Amino acid sequence: MIVLPFKIPKSKNLGVLYQEDKGKSFVDKLHEHDEIQISRIVKGRGTVLVGNSISEYKEGDIFVIGAHQPHMFKTDTSSGTDVFMQSLFFTRYSFGKKLFELDDFRELESFFMNVEAGFIVDSDKQEFYAHFDALPEGSDLDRFIIFFNILKLLSTSKVKKLSSFVFNREYSDNEGKRMRNIIDFTLENYNEKIDLVEVANVANLTVNAFCRYFKQRTNKTYFTFLNEIRIDRACKLLKNKEYLITEVSEMAGFKNLSNFNRKFKELKKMTPSEYRFSF
Repeated sequence: MIVLPFKIPKSKNLGVLYQEDKGKSFVDKLHEHDEIQISRIVKGRGTVLVGNSISEYKEGDIFVIGAHQPHMFKTDTSSGTDVFMQSLFFTRYSFGKKLFELDDFRELESFFMNVEAGFIVDSDKQEFYAHFDALPEGSDLDRFIIFFNILKLLSTSKVKKLSSFVFNREYSDNEGKRMRNIIDFTLENYNEKIDLVEVANVANLTVNAFCRYFKQRTNKTYFTFLNEIRIDRACKLLKNKEYLITEVSEMAGFKNLSNFNRKFKELKKMTPSEYRFSF
């Protein structure tokens, strides 16, 4: 279940499935599934990878991930606290092929346009929380009604798209394992020197074949992806003022401070010092 594709378990014949994930960490393997996923982070923080983007997640965030969009939630376990995520899963055809084509649901068009790339809610979320809080004790019918209330909110809320690349096909099992191995290797070794020969070997490809493979599936080069992971790690470290910026640079995998400053400003539109000051 930790490799692509991921099958959402269903014990009933339901159009929308409610699921709770609790424990020390979320499923931290790259996976995708047929269903659209709407998730609220109740507890926990860490790194989320959706499609070809990587960013932070924290308590209170609400994510929407499109069908067959590869994703993973990598938990920051340093705090030692448990994590908790509430999720709703459904497909566009969960309630029949024609339902969402009816004029009654025309105002949901913006939702389905945004969901392909995945997005995070970037506006007030208190009304969302009230709906999510009602899900655990609700009946199947209650959850169905709550689900449509959440959809309506999502269609009118300000959102921030996550991925700049839409994955419009399902991964085969072998391809899922290959991409998962690449992501796992990168997340485990981002703070070390990584060359293309090394990561190509992980993918069991030649260097040229690996570069084409990765670019076709993420719409970016491997080193662009690697730098995004390193900058994401640096952002977390910069919030801890015990570390000097030179130490943050090295811990995040940049051996050259000027290169770190340049890449950081390129991705975050501010310097590491400015980012730290903003907190």
